[in-house]
Amino acid sequence: MKKRILSLLTALCLALSLAAPSALAADEDTMLETVRVLGILSGDENGNLNLSASVTRAEFVKMMTAASTYKDSVGSSTASLFTDVKSGHWAVDYIKLAVEQGWVTGYVDGSFRPDNTITLEEACTALLRLLGYDSSSLAGSFPDAQLSKARSVGLLDDLSAVQGQTLTRQDCVILFYNLLTAENSAGTVYGATLGYTITNGEVDYATLVTNDTKGPYVSSGGTIDLPFGTENITVYRNGSRSDLATLQAYDVYYYNENLRTVWIYSDRVTGTLTAVSPGSAAPTSVTVAGNSYELGTSSAVYQFSSQGSFSAGDTVTLLLGMNGEVVSAVTALESSGLYYGVVTSSEQTAATSSTTASDTTSVQVVTTVACTDGVERTFYHDGSAQRTGRVVSVSTGQDGTTIKSLSEKNLSGKVNAAGTSFGGYAFADGVEILDVDDNGSYVRVYPSRIACVTLEKTDVRYYTLDENGDIDHLILNEVTGDTLDYVYVTSAASSSADMSTSGAYRYLLDGQSLTVSGSTIYNISIGGAALLYEDGAVSNFQQLEDVRLTELSDLSAMAGNQKYALAEDVEVLLRDDDGDFHATTLSDINAEDYALTGWYDDLGFAAGGRIRIIVAVPAD
Repeated sequence: MKKRILSLLTALCLALSLAAPSALAADEDTMLETVRVLGILSGDENGNLNLSASVTRAEFVKMMTAASTYKDSVGSSTASLFTDVKSGHWAVDYIKLAVEQGWVTGYVDGSFRPDNTITLEEACTALLRLLGYDSSSLAGSFPDAQLSKARSVGLLDDLSAVQGQTLTRQDCVILFYNLLTAENSAGTVYGATLGYTITNGEVDYATLVTNDTKGPYVSSGGTIDLPFGTENITVYRNGSRSDLATLQAYDVYYYNENLRTVWIYSDRVTGTLTAVSPGSAAPTSVTVAGNSYELGTSSAVYQFSSQGSFSAGDTVTLLLGMNGEVVSAVTALESSGLYYGVVTSSEQTAATSSTTASDTTSVQVVTTVACTDGVERTFYHDGSAQRTGRVVSVSTGQDGTTIKSLSEKNLSGKVNAAGTSFGGYAFADGVEILDVDDNGSYVRVYPSRIACVTLEKTDVRYYTLDENGDIDHLILNEVTGDTLDYVYVTSAASSSADMSTSGAYRYLLDGQSLTVSGSTIYNISIGGAALLYEDGAVSNFQQLEDVRLTELSDLSAMAGNQKYALAEDVEVLLRDDDGDFHATTLSDINAEDYALTGWYDDLGFAAGGRIRIIVAVPAD
C-alpha cells in the first residue's frame, strides 16, 4: 500500500531548488550555478547577473582570484601598484595578487588599464599561467600558441568567442567552468586541487552547494542572522519559493552567501522520548512518537546525552533539518504541536513499572496518525483507542498528548486553475492536503495536483481555516487515485471444477514479480490494474483502461487527438522479444521506436484519469 508524499516540487535537493535563467541551455545552467556558488560570478546590487555585459581586466582578475587557492586570503594593499591603479581602487588587492602570481602583467608605460575589456586570447593566457603552463609548454607565437593550448586542455569547450573578441560575462561562465575541469601542468584536474569533487569530467554541483552552504541554524524568536543582509535574496521554505516574512520561531535555516539564498525548514516532531540510542553516553539517534531520528548536530547530541536536559519519558519537540536529521530540541512547553490527520492504527498497551514496594501496571494508548503534512506519527496518550480511518486532531504539550475525534466537515466547489482557492476560500501558504482511502493508505498532495478539479461534498472529509480565513488543512476522500498501488498483471489463470474454484495471478509491482493465489477468482485479465487491500492482504483487482499512445512527453501523452496526463510515478515497462518485462524510464522510450500502450485509471476519481503504467514494445 502506498504511504508517500507526492509533489511537483520534489523533496528538496539543493542542486535542483536554485533558479537559473531560462534562456540558458541545461548544461549552461549548471555552469552558471557552479560559478555562482564559487563566487566567481556574482550579481550587482539588485541581483542581476548582466550576462551580456563585457568583462574588464580588473573584473577578470577578481574572477581568477575566486577560482584559485587564494580566494580566502586576499590581502589589503595600501600602495599604488600602477599609474592607473591607486591604493583606493576597488580591485587593487586582486590586481596585486594576480601580478605577484604571474597570471597577468601591466603595460610598459606603467599602467594596468583595469577598465579595458579583456579579449579571448588575453584571458586564455592568464588562465594557462594559473594552470602552471609556462612558455616552454607552448608551441608557436602569441596568440596562436595560447589559443591552441587552451583548446587542447579544454578551456574553449562550448565557447563561441573567437580570437580578438571581447569576452562577456556569459563567456566567462563557460571559460571558468572549463577551467575547473581542465588538467593543470602536473596532469591533475584543476578543480580537484581546490578540493572540489569532479565526476566524469563535470563538477559535482550538489556536493559543491552543500559544502558552500552554512548551517543549520535555529531561528530564535523568528529572527535570522545573515552576513550579507536581507535585500535581494532568494528564500525557500520547505522547498517552495517564499520570503523571510514566513520565518517563525524555532525554524531551522541554512544560507549560501555566494548565491544569496536562504533555505528554511519548519519540520518538527513532538511526542514522548522513549529511547536514546545506543546510549546516553554518546547518543546518535532518538525515538520520539514511535519513530527514530538521527542526531545531526553536536548540540543535539549534547541535549540527549547524560549531561543534557532530556531523558526518557520527557515530552519533547525535535527540530528537523533538510535531511530529516535532528538539529535541536526544545521542551513541549516551548513549542506545543497541533496536528490533523487520519488514524491508521490504535491500540491499548499495558506498561509495568517496578518500585521497592510493588509493581504498578498502567494502560496507555498507542495511536498512529497519518498527518496532513504526509508524515505518519505515533502518539502515546490516555483514553480510548481510536477507530482506524477516523479523522482526528492531536495536540501535544507539557501536559501530554490529547487525541480528539472530529466529525466530518465537508466542502464542495471547484479548485481554480492556479490551484490557489477552493470552495470560496483561498489556500493558505504551505497548505497541507492529505488524500486518504478506505484501505488505510494516504498520500500528501499539493494544490497544483487538484487544480481545475470539481470536488463534491463527499470528496472532502475535513478542513480547517487559519487566522486569515484561508484553508490550511484539507483531508480528501479518494480524490486523486494516488493512494492505490498500480500493477501490471502478467498472467491470470482460474478454474472451477468439482464445486471448488481456484485462481492464480502474477503481477509486477515496483519492478517485483508477485503472485496471489487461492480460492478467489478475480475478474481481471493481463494488463494494467489497481490493487485493493483488506487487512493488509490483496482483496481485489480493478482493471485499468488501455490506450495506444502516439506521442509522449515528460508530463503527458497523446492517443490520437486525446491528451492524457502522466502520473508522477508512472511505471514504464519494456517488453522484450521473449515476452519478459524490464523496468525502464520515460527517457529511454519514444513513440517512434516503440509501440506504446498506456494504462490509465478510469475508476471515478475526481482528479484521476492519469496514465499509471506504460508498456513499450520495440517497433518492427
